[in-house]
Amino acid sequence: MLEVPEEVVDAPVAQVAPDTSAAPAPARRGRTTLLVAGAALLGVVAGACAGYLIQADRAPTKLPPLSQPRLAQAKGKAPEPLSAAQDRQLRADGDLRKLLLKRPAGAKTADWLTGEDGWMDMAEYADTYTRPATAFRDLARSEFRRAAVTGWRYGGTYDVEIRLVQYRQLESNGAADSNDNDQYWADAKPSTESRPVPGTGDGMAYVHRRPHTEAGYLPQYKAEAYARRGDIAMEIFVTDTKPVPEAKIMDLAKRQMERL
Repeated sequence: MLEVPEEVVDAPVAQVAPDTSAAPAPARRGRTTLLVAGAALLGVVAGACAGYLIQADRAPTKLPPLSQPRLAQAKGKAPEPLSAAQDRQLRADGDLRKLLLKRPAGAKTADWLTGEDGWMDMAEYADTYTRPATAFRDLARSEFRRAAVTGWRYGGTYDVEIRLVQYRQLESNGAADSNDNDQYWADAKPSTESRPVPGTGDGMAYVHRRPHTEAGYLPQYKAEAYARRGDIAMEIFVTDTKPVPEAKIMDLAKRQMERL
């Protein structure tokens, strides 16, 4: 919080009484000025009276009509309403799970996903952060609306998780704030390479070259992507026991954003 400086009070200035003994006698110019001012005032009043009399003798000026001319309606065929496939907002307000990428052939449904039937409530989504209580409070302020999630495992080690998080955005820009926050932390990780996701404006994909290691587990290489469209923020996570190619995370991000 900025400190407000104390108010500066000017020191009082000593009043010096005038030396009346040395002051000159009053001049008569003051009365002369008063007489001139009085004459000028009488002239103004007389001019106003004369102007009123002249205006009273004139015929009244006709006022313009209060109603405005009627505008002709434009001719032509009214445009057709957007179809459900073209109206992005209509699709976004529908079943959000239908906008998620489909599980590819040969992949298994992920058994680690949080939520129920493809949905995550605010508490479940907040629990994906390192500080769930703080995240829950921030999500409430950001007007969290809902989150849809899907994921799959391909082979024995290649895992994918995709989330679409939607915000109400009545008093805040939740999707943009979430996108900026996720990108900040992804870029802050060591040994990270980042690339813009084409066609998304500010979408970014990140490949982490340093694996996550933990005793008793194989090394985990990770890649992630974040983008937004309207009130929806997209999150994609890919993990594998070997380095994740940039082409894989980029392909997932582009195809998922095309569905939005």
